[in-house]
Amino acid sequence: VAGTSPAPNAAWAPPARHDSAPPRAAAPAVPADLQPRVKDLTLVEIVDIALRNNPTTQISWQNARAAAAAYGSTKGQYYPTIDLGVSGTRTTTSSDTGGTKTKYAGGPTASLSWLLFDLGGRSGSIAAAREGLLAADWTHNGVIQDVVLQVQTAYFNYVANRALLDAQQLTLREAKTNLDVTEERHRQGLSTIADVLQAKTQLSQAELATETTEGAIHITRGALANAMGLPANLPYEIASFPPLQVGVVTDSVDTLIARAVRVRPELAASRAEAEAAAARVTQVRGARLPSLQLGATLGQSYANVLAGPGTFYTVNLGLRIPFFSGFSREYNQSEAEALAKAATARTEQTRQLVVLEVFSSYYALQTAARRVHTADDLLASATQSDQVALGRYKAGVGSILDLLTAQSALADARAQWIETRWVWRTALSHLAHDIGVLDVRGESPLRITADSSVSPR
Repeated sequence: VAGTSPAPNAAWAPPARHDSAPPRAAAPAVPADLQPRVKDLTLVEIVDIALRNNPTTQISWQNARAAAAAYGSTKGQYYPTIDLGVSGTRTTTSSDTGGTKTKYAGGPTASLSWLLFDLGGRSGSIAAAREGLLAADWTHNGVIQDVVLQVQTAYFNYVANRALLDAQQLTLREAKTNLDVTEERHRQGLSTIADVLQAKTQLSQAELATETTEGAIHITRGALANAMGLPANLPYEIASFPPLQVGVVTDSVDTLIARAVRVRPELAASRAEAEAAAARVTQVRGARLPSLQLGATLGQSYANVLAGPGTFYTVNLGLRIPFFSGFSREYNQSEAEALAKAATARTEQTRQLVVLEVFSSYYALQTAARRVHTADDLLASATQSDQVALGRYKAGVGSILDLLTAQSALADARAQWIETRWVWRTALSHLAHDIGVLDVRGESPLRITADSSVSPR
């Protein structure tokens, strides 16, 4: 293997490997049971694909399995340890007369060691492993909700861009109609060339907006595939999303905060880690206290001497009393106690962060609901203003500037109408995630009232 690159400005070339295994066939990009529906995926199916394929959930699951194995291993301290062995010895001696004598000896042995009693070391290590398992399980639950939120956010961005493209294409058709009308009026001598140029400018702006959104659709589509743990260029399509029933959460923010403190996975994992740290204090404290151990050995010996084979056994009962180790045990205990206090402080820090996240997400959702209500009014008034401006322009009593201003406001209102709805849906998912109740199907169990103009206090 080459040690370094040949020069500072040259890249290191890895050596060719001849012992590497041949590449395995790539796994199917989409689970087999979903392949027939890959062109019409629902949000539930997309979340299911993500939870199966996203490496983040696989990592957290394997970590939880490793913690379960570690917990099972530490519980073995309650049982005796039995080892089997076979030994053999060949001894050759020579005498002054030149003769030699060879002796063979050996046989099987079985040894047993068992910690009968200690003052916290064994129970502390087992308790620490148990709390570590609980922390890993809670962490896995939190990772699942993180992935669901990531998928939902990418999904809503993709759907919102598709809806925005439909609205912009409508605006584009209206801009083309305006240009046709303006050019006809110019041929009749009813408008100036400046009116035609202004109409062309608005058409070009509508085309630019449409082209930008078309590019954003491809990007958000790739981001959604990536959130599912699949290649960004995977050919797939999503089913139409049902109409949103926009509203506000009926529960108060204090009720939701109390619920989050009870069920938020990250907070539960932090509590388990604090309990594990406290158990390690018991473990290291037990290392400074006496312990009672049982040991036994049973064996059969064979030899090519007159004594012949024989059976031997030993049994010992020992009391171990730690006396002095250069103060290392005392420092170990001080370290464990400090880490336990730090873990408790981290739990409180996590609790405060959870409260802040729920508080912020709650009012973000309330604000998003009110913006939807305002966007409805904005779209209604912008539509009426556009109709009036178009009628006045066709009648020859309105200017092209008034018409273009009204239609530009209508295009903005359509974009706001779409954006506010999907911002609200994303905010609902964020609130469910921050509380810790985001469902693995991507659904929110929060109670929503359909009246977006009322905010509960």
